[in-house]
Amino acid sequence: MNQISAPLHPSKPKIKSPGILRTLRKHMWGYLFIVPAAVIFILFLWMPIIKGFVYSFYDVDFVQGNEFVGLDNYKTVFQDSEVPVAIRNALYYMMLGLVLGYWVPIVFAIAISELRKFQGFVRVAAYLPNVIPVVVLYGLWRWFYDPVGPINAVITGTGGESVSFMTDPSWSMLSLVIMETWQQFGSAMLLYLAAVLSIPRDWYEAAEMDGAGVWARIRYITLPSIKNLALLMLLLQLIGTSQGFQSQLAMLDGGPVNATLTYALLIVKYATTRLELGVASAMGVLMFLVLSVLAVLQFRLSNRRES
Repeated sequence: MNQISAPLHPSKPKIKSPGILRTLRKHMWGYLFIVPAAVIFILFLWMPIIKGFVYSFYDVDFVQGNEFVGLDNYKTVFQDSEVPVAIRNALYYMMLGLVLGYWVPIVFAIAISELRKFQGFVRVAAYLPNVIPVVVLYGLWRWFYDPVGPINAVITGTGGESVSFMTDPSWSMLSLVIMETWQQFGSAMLLYLAAVLSIPRDWYEAAEMDGAGVWARIRYITLPSIKNLALLMLLLQLIGTSQGFQSQLAMLDGGPVNATLTYALLIVKYATTRLELGVASAMGVLMFLVLSVLAVLQFRLSNRRES
């Protein structure tokens, strides 16, 4: 009888891929836990964004109904004489935030990391302003900036002239930035402090053995080690300050003489005071496009930092 020879290359047994229903059944509980967060994310984040794009092409009237106006809302934005003022004030606000507020948490984090005693107490003390409610914060700093408040009392007591922090256009935005820096630097300081404390101590010990002083260690070890975090925080601060309006609205309502009227505050005024929601949506869309560019930069930077 002729023997049937086995094939030289036997075929591998086919492995059936799990079906969709089997996969869903396997991970059902995980998906169920995700659903509430996904629903909230869609309803309260993406739905307003999509509606903002849609409303930017309409004359929004919730009583008589919306009317499609095409690009008229965008034309109104570009023809409004307050828009260039608001953009200039927003850029000035961002610049002051970088000059006055960006380096403060870095300095405090490095200084606290060099402490040998009371480091925990100083951390808590630096973070405490961050937990003050904004209502209390604004009332406190209104008293600080008052013509007869403590700051002017010190200035006049040393022979200087009283400063109109809230009513002088040259001082108003600067005063708000100083207030916000005092309140908000604590959270950023903790991030920088965690980054500084994660630097291997062997590097500092080796530098000390080579005769490096404090400033040399900071310059050649600390700052290069936190460079990526500093760049990431820079982009986050640019995004955050570009949307600033709360203190400008609560403290001065954009005054004096529109000196603190930022772009985001003008959007709020269009939506709540002038009831031109279509124009406000168009301004929001333009801001969304600009901030999306910064968000992409932030995303790429964070990926580079993790790799």
